[in-house]
Amino acid sequence: MGSKSTKGLLEIIEQKALKNRARVAIGVRNPTPKMLKSAKEAQDAGYAHVVLIGDKQEIESVGTELEIIGTNDPEKVLGELLRSKYVDAAVRGTAKASGTLSNLRKALNQDQLHRIALLLTSEGKPFFIAPVGIDEGDELADKIAFIRLGVEHIRRFGVEPVVGVLSGGRLGDLGRNQRVDQTLAEGDFIVNRIREMGIEAKHHTILIEDAIKESNFILAPDGISGNLIFRTLVFLGGGDGMGAPILMDNYVFVDTSRVGGHYTKAIMLASALVDKSIPGNVTDES
Repeated sequence: MGSKSTKGLLEIIEQKALKNRARVAIGVRNPTPKMLKSAKEAQDAGYAHVVLIGDKQEIESVGTELEIIGTNDPEKVLGELLRSKYVDAAVRGTAKASGTLSNLRKALNQDQLHRIALLLTSEGKPFFIAPVGIDEGDELADKIAFIRLGVEHIRRFGVEPVVGVLSGGRLGDLGRNQRVDQTLAEGDFIVNRIREMGIEAKHHTILIEDAIKESNFILAPDGISGNLIFRTLVFLGGGDGMGAPILMDNYVFVDTSRVGGHYTKAIMLASALVDKSIPGNVTDES
C-alpha cells in the first residue's frame, strides 16, 4: 500500500478541511501582510473559519477582515481557547514556541507533547516524520509512543501508515561505532515491536532515500536528526513543511516554524484533523 496510500494524501486533507470548516485560532506576533494574507487565503478557500490571536491594534494596523481576539499573550490564550472549546483547533503561527507549548501542556493537562511533522519533498511527495523536537525521542519507549500515536493520527485521514525506521548507519557498518551499533539494534527492535501491533514497518537503516519510496511515516533516530532532516528539506532542499500536529486525543494543535511565514496549509491541516464525532467539536458556520 506504501506509495499509493500517500499519493492522494494532500487531496484527502483538503477535502476533510473543506468538509469540516472548523474554527481555527492562529497565534500572531509581529504580524506581516504575508502572514495575514495566508490566514485569509485559508478562510477564503473554505478550509476554516480563522481567528487571529494577538495584539489587536498591531493586527488592525496591518489590515485584515478576519476575526481577532486581542491579547498580549497569544502563547497562553491559544491553550485556553482550545480548552474552552471556543475554537476547534489551533495553529501556533508566530507565537513563541516554548511559551506556547508549556502553556498548552498546562491548559490541556498533558504530561508530554508528541509532535509529528508533515513534509513535502521537492517533488511534492507528502510524508510524516517524527521526532522533530530536539529534546524528543531519546528513549526507546518514547520512539514507540511516537509511532503508536502518529499511526492513530494518520489513520484519521483514512490513510494506512507505512513506517520507515531510520538508524545511524548501514548494517555493514556494525562494529565501527558504538552509537551507530546502538541505533541499528534499536531500529530492528522497534520494527519488530510495531509489526506486532499490526503496523506495516521496515528498518531502512540510514537510507532515507529508500525509506521515502516505500513509507509515508519516517521515524528518525532521535529529535536532533529529525529536526535536521526537516530543516534541510524545507530550508535548503526545495521541500515544504505543512506543520507538525501535536498528537492528542481530544484537542487539535498544529505547531509551525516561524521561518516560513505562510500558514494556509497549516490551517488546512488543523481543520482536517478535527474529529466531528467528539461532542462539542466543529461549530457550524454556514
